[in-house]
Amino acid sequence: MQNMRLALRERPTGLLTDEHFDRIEEELSPLADGQARVRVVYVSLDPAMRGWVSPSTDSYVPPVPLGDTMRSLGIGVVEESKTDAYKAGDWVSGFTGWTRYLDVAPGQLNVVPQTVPMEAYMGVFGLAGATAYHGLVKTGEPKAGQTLCVTGAAGSVGSLVGQIGKALGLRVIGIAGTDEKCKWLVDDLGFDAALNYKTDDLEKGLREFAPEGLDLHFENVGGKPFAAALNNMKAFGRMVFCGFISVYNGERADEYPDLTALIRKRLTFKGFVMTDHFDEYPEIFAELGKLMQAGKLKYRLDIVDGLETAPAAFGKLFDGTNKGKLVVKVSDL
Repeated sequence: MQNMRLALRERPTGLLTDEHFDRIEEELSPLADGQARVRVVYVSLDPAMRGWVSPSTDSYVPPVPLGDTMRSLGIGVVEESKTDAYKAGDWVSGFTGWTRYLDVAPGQLNVVPQTVPMEAYMGVFGLAGATAYHGLVKTGEPKAGQTLCVTGAAGSVGSLVGQIGKALGLRVIGIAGTDEKCKWLVDDLGFDAALNYKTDDLEKGLREFAPEGLDLHFENVGGKPFAAALNNMKAFGRMVFCGFISVYNGERADEYPDLTALIRKRLTFKGFVMTDHFDEYPEIFAELGKLMQAGKLKYRLDIVDGLETAPAAFGKLFDGTNKGKLVVKVSDL
């Protein structure tokens, strides 16, 4: 059986592209006892992956070693099994990497129910959903009637944060990068308002929406959107930090906020990563399932075909051309 995988050739200094990977075609060995062979169907493209290929060793996960298959979350189907932990036909999710096939030992991937479309595990019931729920509900501790601002609001995480916020009785304003995305947030997802950070006056827009200030802010971007939110926080407000995608490729921040606001307004800043909270996933997905059944959550996927397209498609996360959760389709279900 032939496999193809993408291995990290060199570490980027800017945007991650095709030139940083080797395409490896290889014949798979017979499956070993105690393992299962998985055919990958989808892999997730996430901004955090840019940090995983940096040389830094002081992050929450070690860097991908040069020559190794690129790390990524994914979902696939068990094709063959020589372990009681998996059976042929099981759907399994976890860190699959950029590969068509992989052999796994018990516990390496999780078997997931086949009660929703497989692609749902790339969105609501995947890392995006877990991140949105934990970040807003567990870290942000929202209360009905409060005002929430979300940057990167049309992205896979931000769009769910805003919808969860609405389901919890919050007033929600999103900040996105195009008029089309802002319209989608308000008309389709039910946000109360949205601002285009490229064309709107963010300071003015936030003041008009929340003249008394923001109670809660969910940060995905950094730069001008973060500065505007910080300047418009209410005293004792809380800011939850999920990402700073604007500087992941080595760029300098386009605006540095006045951090004396932390003291003047007695703000709470808290960052998080979901690798610290795997134990919460069953509870989180149960709650997200209730919201889905109640019709309170919508999501959209931006699916590109072919594993070989993954490096080029990854750039869509940084130029804002993705519309929803960015996923690579590796094979047919």
